[in-house]
Amino acid sequence: MPRLTGLSRSVSGLVALVTGAASGMGRATAFLLADEGAKVAVTDVVDPAPVVDAITKAGGEAIGRVLDVSDGAAIANVVSDVADCFGGIDILINNAGIARPTPLDAPGWEEAWAETIAVNLTGEARMIRSCLPYLRASACGRVVNIASTEGLGATPRHSPYTAAKHGVIGLTRSLAVEFGRTGVTVNCVCPGPIRTGMTAEIPDSAKDTFARRRVPLRRYGDPEEVAHMIVSLCLPAASYCNGAVLVVDGGMVAQNT
Repeated sequence: MPRLTGLSRSVSGLVALVTGAASGMGRATAFLLADEGAKVAVTDVVDPAPVVDAITKAGGEAIGRVLDVSDGAAIANVVSDVADCFGGIDILINNAGIARPTPLDAPGWEEAWAETIAVNLTGEARMIRSCLPYLRASACGRVVNIASTEGLGATPRHSPYTAAKHGVIGLTRSLAVEFGRTGVTVNCVCPGPIRTGMTAEIPDSAKDTFARRRVPLRRYGDPEEVAHMIVSLCLPAASYCNGAVLVVDGGMVAQNT
Protein backbone atom coordinates (compact mmCIF):
# COMPACT_ATOMS: atom_id res chain seq x y z
CA MET A 1 0.00 0.00 0.00
CA PRO A 2 1.18 3.58 -0.62
CA ARG A 3 2.37 5.50 2.42
CA LEU A 4 -0.35 8.14 1.84
CA THR A 5 -3.47 8.22 -0.31
CA GLY A 6 -2.71 11.59 -1.88
CA LEU A 7 -5.64 13.54 -0.46
CA SER A 8 -5.40 17.06 -1.84
CA ARG A 9 -4.37 20.03 0.28
CA SER A 10 -5.35 22.50 -2.43
CA VAL A 11 -8.50 24.59 -2.87
CA SER A 12 -7.39 25.68 -6.34
CA GLY A 13 -10.35 25.91 -8.70
CA LEU A 14 -12.96 25.58 -5.96
CA VAL A 15 -15.67 28.23 -5.54
CA ALA A 16 -15.94 29.86 -2.12
CA LEU A 17 -18.59 32.28 -0.85
CA VAL A 18 -17.53 34.33 2.18
CA THR A 19 -19.94 36.53 4.14
CA GLY A 20 -18.80 39.54 6.13
CA ALA A 21 -15.73 39.65 3.90
CA ALA A 22 -15.16 43.40 3.60
CA SER A 23 -13.02 43.49 6.72
CA GLY A 24 -11.43 41.51 9.54
CA MET A 25 -11.46 37.73 9.53
CA GLY A 26 -13.74 37.55 6.49
CA ARG A 27 -11.40 39.70 4.42
CA ALA A 28 -8.36 37.71 5.53
CA THR A 29 -10.15 34.47 4.64
CA ALA A 30 -11.13 35.78 1.20
CA PHE A 31 -7.54 36.85 0.54
CA LEU A 32 -6.13 33.51 1.67
CA LEU A 33 -8.61 31.46 -0.38
CA ALA A 34 -7.84 33.56 -3.46
CA ASP A 35 -4.08 33.26 -2.89
CA GLU A 36 -4.56 29.49 -2.79
CA GLY A 37 -6.33 29.52 -6.16
CA ALA A 38 -10.01 29.47 -5.17
CA LYS A 39 -12.62 31.57 -6.95
CA VAL A 40 -14.04 33.82 -4.25
CA ALA A 41 -17.40 35.55 -3.89
CA VAL A 42 -16.80 38.42 -1.46
CA THR A 43 -20.03 39.51 0.23
CA ASP A 44 -20.78 42.05 2.94
CA VAL A 45 -23.45 44.50 4.03
CA VAL A 46 -21.03 47.25 2.89
CA ASP A 47 -19.48 47.45 -0.58
CA PRO A 48 -16.80 44.72 -0.85
CA ALA A 49 -15.25 46.25 -3.99
CA PRO A 50 -11.91 47.15 -2.31
CA VAL A 51 -11.36 43.51 -1.34
CA VAL A 52 -12.30 42.29 -4.82
CA ASP A 53 -9.94 44.84 -6.39
CA ALA A 54 -7.08 43.75 -4.13
CA ILE A 55 -7.65 40.10 -5.02
CA THR A 56 -7.82 40.69 -8.76
CA LYS A 57 -4.75 42.97 -8.73
CA ALA A 58 -2.83 40.14 -7.05
CA GLY A 59 -3.86 37.77 -9.85
CA GLY A 60 -6.79 36.10 -8.10
CA GLU A 61 -10.38 35.62 -9.24
CA ALA A 62 -13.18 37.25 -7.27
CA ILE A 63 -16.57 38.89 -7.53
CA GLY A 64 -18.24 41.13 -4.97
CA ARG A 65 -21.85 41.39 -3.89
CA VAL A 66 -23.53 43.53 -1.24
CA LEU A 67 -25.46 41.20 1.07
CA ASP A 68 -27.38 41.68 4.30
CA VAL A 69 -27.62 38.15 5.71
CA SER A 70 -30.69 39.10 7.75
CA ASP A 71 -32.58 39.40 4.44
CA GLY A 72 -33.70 35.98 3.28
CA ALA A 73 -34.68 37.11 -0.22
CA ALA A 74 -31.33 38.83 -0.72
CA ILE A 75 -29.53 35.64 0.32
CA ALA A 76 -31.38 33.58 -2.27
CA ASN A 77 -30.64 36.10 -5.01
CA VAL A 78 -26.93 36.45 -4.21
CA VAL A 79 -26.34 32.71 -3.85
CA SER A 80 -28.03 32.04 -7.19
CA ASP A 81 -26.02 34.84 -8.82
CA VAL A 82 -22.71 33.54 -7.46
CA ALA A 83 -23.47 30.00 -8.61
CA ASP A 84 -24.35 31.27 -12.08
CA CYS A 85 -21.15 33.34 -12.30
CA PHE A 86 -18.79 30.61 -11.12
CA GLY A 87 -20.67 27.45 -12.11
CA GLY A 88 -21.50 26.31 -8.58
CA ILE A 89 -20.46 26.73 -4.94
CA ASP A 90 -18.09 24.36 -3.14
CA ILE A 91 -17.34 26.27 0.06
CA LEU A 92 -19.45 28.49 2.31
CA ILE A 93 -17.81 30.58 5.02
CA ASN A 94 -20.47 31.98 7.38
CA ASN A 95 -18.49 34.85 8.87
CA ALA A 96 -20.91 37.81 8.95
CA GLY A 97 -21.72 38.90 12.47
CA ILE A 98 -22.60 41.82 14.72
CA ALA A 99 -22.30 42.55 18.43
CA ARG A 100 -24.74 44.78 20.34
CA PRO A 101 -23.75 44.73 24.02
CA THR A 102 -27.02 45.35 25.89
CA PRO A 103 -28.03 44.50 29.47
CA LEU A 104 -31.17 42.40 29.72
CA ASP A 105 -33.09 45.18 31.50
CA ALA A 106 -32.02 47.94 29.06
CA PRO A 107 -34.72 49.61 26.92
CA GLY A 108 -33.10 48.47 23.65
CA TRP A 109 -32.62 44.81 24.54
CA GLU A 110 -35.52 43.50 22.42
CA GLU A 111 -34.16 45.21 19.31
CA ALA A 112 -30.58 44.07 20.03
CA TRP A 113 -31.78 40.48 20.52
CA ALA A 114 -33.82 40.39 17.31
CA GLU A 115 -31.07 41.95 15.18
CA THR A 116 -28.26 39.84 16.61
CA ILE A 117 -30.13 36.54 16.25
CA ALA A 118 -31.21 37.48 12.72
CA VAL A 119 -27.64 38.13 11.57
CA ASN A 120 -25.51 35.82 13.68
CA LEU A 121 -27.69 32.70 13.74
CA THR A 122 -30.67 32.80 11.38
CA GLY A 123 -28.48 34.34 8.68
CA GLU A 124 -26.04 31.44 8.87
CA ALA A 125 -28.84 28.87 8.65
CA ARG A 126 -30.38 30.63 5.67
CA MET A 127 -27.03 30.84 3.89
CA ILE A 128 -26.56 27.10 4.30
CA ARG A 129 -30.12 26.38 3.09
CA SER A 130 -29.57 28.44 -0.06
CA CYS A 131 -26.13 27.00 -0.80
CA LEU A 132 -27.05 23.40 -0.01
CA PRO A 133 -28.03 22.24 -3.53
CA TYR A 134 -24.67 23.43 -4.85
CA LEU A 135 -22.71 22.02 -1.91
CA ARG A 136 -24.37 18.62 -2.39
CA ALA A 137 -23.44 18.67 -6.07
CA SER A 138 -19.80 19.43 -5.24
CA ALA A 139 -17.13 16.80 -4.74
CA CYS A 140 -15.82 18.95 -1.88
CA GLY A 141 -18.82 20.52 -0.12
CA ARG A 142 -17.61 22.49 2.89
CA VAL A 143 -19.37 24.75 5.39
CA VAL A 144 -17.42 26.64 8.03
CA ASN A 145 -19.49 28.60 10.53
CA ILE A 146 -17.80 31.29 12.58
CA ALA A 147 -18.94 31.28 16.20
CA SER A 148 -16.84 32.67 19.08
CA THR A 149 -15.44 31.72 22.43
CA GLU A 150 -18.65 33.41 23.60
CA GLY A 151 -20.30 30.23 22.34
CA LEU A 152 -18.35 28.31 24.98
CA GLY A 153 -18.79 30.72 27.87
CA ALA A 154 -20.36 34.09 28.60
CA THR A 155 -19.66 37.76 29.19
CA PRO A 156 -22.04 40.06 31.11
CA ARG A 157 -24.34 42.31 29.06
CA HIS A 158 -23.85 40.25 25.89
CA SER A 159 -26.82 37.87 26.14
CA PRO A 160 -27.95 38.31 22.48
CA TYR A 161 -24.45 37.68 21.12
CA THR A 162 -23.68 34.84 23.53
CA ALA A 163 -26.98 33.10 22.82
CA ALA A 164 -26.46 33.43 19.07
CA LYS A 165 -22.94 32.02 19.20
CA HIS A 166 -24.05 29.08 21.35
CA GLY A 167 -26.70 28.56 18.69
CA VAL A 168 -24.11 28.54 15.90
CA ILE A 169 -22.29 25.69 17.62
CA GLY A 170 -25.54 23.76 17.97
CA LEU A 171 -26.43 24.46 14.34
CA THR A 172 -23.01 23.22 13.24
CA ARG A 173 -23.29 19.95 15.12
CA SER A 174 -26.85 19.32 14.03
CA LEU A 175 -26.14 19.91 10.34
CA ALA A 176 -22.91 17.91 10.47
CA VAL A 177 -25.02 14.93 11.52
CA GLU A 178 -27.80 15.71 9.05
CA PHE A 179 -25.53 16.17 6.01
CA GLY A 180 -22.88 13.57 6.82
CA ARG A 181 -24.18 10.94 4.40
CA THR A 182 -24.03 13.48 1.55
CA GLY A 183 -20.32 14.15 2.01
CA VAL A 184 -20.90 17.83 2.89
CA THR A 185 -18.95 18.67 6.06
CA VAL A 186 -20.02 21.34 8.54
CA ASN A 187 -17.50 22.65 11.04
CA CYS A 188 -17.18 25.65 13.34
CA VAL A 189 -14.36 28.00 14.32
CA CYS A 190 -14.50 29.88 17.63
CA PRO A 191 -12.16 32.88 17.59
CA GLY A 192 -11.13 34.44 20.85
CA PRO A 193 -9.78 37.99 21.21
CA ILE A 194 -8.87 39.06 17.67
CA ARG A 195 -7.93 42.49 16.30
CA THR A 196 -10.94 43.23 14.10
CA GLY A 197 -13.43 46.04 13.61
CA MET A 198 -15.54 44.53 16.38
CA THR A 199 -12.72 45.06 18.90
CA ALA A 200 -11.30 48.26 17.39
CA GLU A 201 -12.92 50.52 19.98
CA ILE A 202 -11.19 48.73 22.85
CA PRO A 203 -8.08 50.78 23.77
CA ASP A 204 -4.76 49.05 23.10
CA SER A 205 -3.87 49.37 26.78
CA ALA A 206 -7.02 47.46 27.72
CA LYS A 207 -6.29 44.82 25.08
CA ASP A 208 -2.79 44.35 26.46
CA THR A 209 -4.04 44.08 30.05
CA PHE A 210 -6.68 41.53 29.10
CA ALA A 211 -4.25 39.46 27.05
CA ARG A 212 -1.60 39.37 29.81
CA ARG A 213 -4.23 38.26 32.32
CA ARG A 214 -6.35 35.86 30.26
CA VAL A 215 -4.43 34.63 27.19
CA PRO A 216 -1.44 32.28 27.55
CA LEU A 217 0.11 33.72 24.36
CA ARG A 218 -0.31 37.14 26.02
CA ARG A 219 -1.65 38.96 22.97
CA TYR A 220 -4.69 39.43 20.77
CA GLY A 221 -4.75 37.36 17.59
CA ASP A 222 -4.63 38.64 14.03
CA PRO A 223 -7.41 37.91 11.48
CA GLU A 224 -5.02 35.94 9.29
CA GLU A 225 -4.36 33.49 12.12
CA VAL A 226 -8.07 32.63 12.18
CA ALA A 227 -8.25 32.55 8.38
CA HIS A 228 -5.65 29.80 8.20
CA MET A 229 -7.75 27.59 10.46
CA ILE A 230 -10.86 28.32 8.40
CA VAL A 231 -9.16 27.46 5.11
CA SER A 232 -7.69 24.27 6.59
CA LEU A 233 -11.25 23.02 7.18
CA CYS A 234 -12.05 23.67 3.51
CA LEU A 235 -9.32 21.44 2.10
CA PRO A 236 -10.33 18.29 0.23
CA ALA A 237 -7.99 16.50 2.64
CA ALA A 238 -10.17 17.62 5.58
CA SER A 239 -12.87 15.21 4.41
CA TYR A 240 -13.21 13.37 7.75
CA CYS A 241 -13.41 16.50 9.91
CA ASN A 242 -17.11 17.02 10.52
CA GLY A 243 -19.02 18.61 13.39
CA ALA A 244 -15.79 19.96 14.90
CA VAL A 245 -15.70 23.08 17.07
CA LEU A 246 -12.18 24.47 16.81
CA VAL A 247 -10.96 27.24 19.10
CA VAL A 248 -8.48 29.90 17.90
CA ASP A 249 -7.88 31.95 21.02
CA GLY A 250 -4.23 31.73 22.06
CA GLY A 251 -5.16 29.19 24.76
CA MET A 252 -7.67 31.42 26.55
CA VAL A 253 -10.39 28.84 27.22
CA ALA A 254 -7.80 26.22 28.19
CA GLN A 255 -6.54 28.40 31.06
CA ASN A 256 -8.20 27.95 34.44
CA THR A 257 -7.71 31.52 35.67
